[in-house]
Amino acid sequence: MTNQTEKMKWSSVFTELLLLLVKSVYYIGESIYHMFVPLTEKSLADDIVLITGTGHGIGKCLAMQFAEVSSKVVCVDINAQSNAETAKEINAKWKGKAFAYTCDVSTLEKVRELGEKVEREVGTVTILVNNAGIMPCKPLEAHDEATIKKIFEVNVFAHFWMLDTFLPRMKALNNGHLVFLSSMAGIIGLKNLVPYCASKFAVRGLAEALTDECRVNGFTNLHFTSIFPYMVDTGLCKKPKIRFPSLLPLVTPEATAKEIISAVRRNLFEHSIPSSLLAFNNIFRCYPHKMALDLKDFMGSGVDAHDD
Repeated sequence: MTNQTEKMKWSSVFTELLLLLVKSVYYIGESIYHMFVPLTEKSLADDIVLITGTGHGIGKCLAMQFAEVSSKVVCVDINAQSNAETAKEINAKWKGKAFAYTCDVSTLEKVRELGEKVEREVGTVTILVNNAGIMPCKPLEAHDEATIKKIFEVNVFAHFWMLDTFLPRMKALNNGHLVFLSSMAGIIGLKNLVPYCASKFAVRGLAEALTDECRVNGFTNLHFTSIFPYMVDTGLCKKPKIRFPSLLPLVTPEATAKEIISAVRRNLFEHSIPSSLLAFNNIFRCYPHKMALDLKDFMGSGVDAHDD
């Protein structure tokens, strides 16, 4: 009986391995196919989109472009004036599409208050874009304790507080899309950005682990998208270093927002801007580490230190 049980066990394992092999071939073929035939983009017309950091830069462009595709947009920023201007600009073009809320997203109590107001005054958020972030550029030893804490409060902890507030309702409806703004600095470590890179690596890990947790628990209609932009011309990156600007120029906030919304509409799990960067990183991660370092030095991209 024991031998028979063992045979059945190994037969089951072999069957599973064979199925994995068949699936892997299918998934590779599917990926190649979609390199030439893009995924269909879903409509966002019925969505309520909450975006943090909408007072300027990528966040403002996201708010404008989500409104353009008929979403209702909840604009959230700590700067009340610039945030109100974003909402006003949107409503001048698309009346009643934007709602402005002032909030320090690094504080859980403030985010919970925000959640109650938005649910009561606008409705249930179906797309959450965690965009707010700060990026001090200086060597590690030049960062003081307060600066490092602030980087993590805004770039990492705010994600947890937003999830604590808005994810339960999405789970209850089994409907929603969560967008995590990481960075190519969350893929590759860079000098003068040690705490920032650590925070963006943390966002990447948070998104990947949460995606798996929700998948295993059966939330089949929750979607997750992690975004890894290259250097974006928003003012955060004050002293960029680019050896080949014609090959890898600074990305505009408008182009970045357009790419993010397209990724959301296609339900992409992760997307770099430009899109080729993740593929190149994955390839060169397979090479010896010294080769990857030499390539990074050859490309010459990064940031110089500067005072805040």
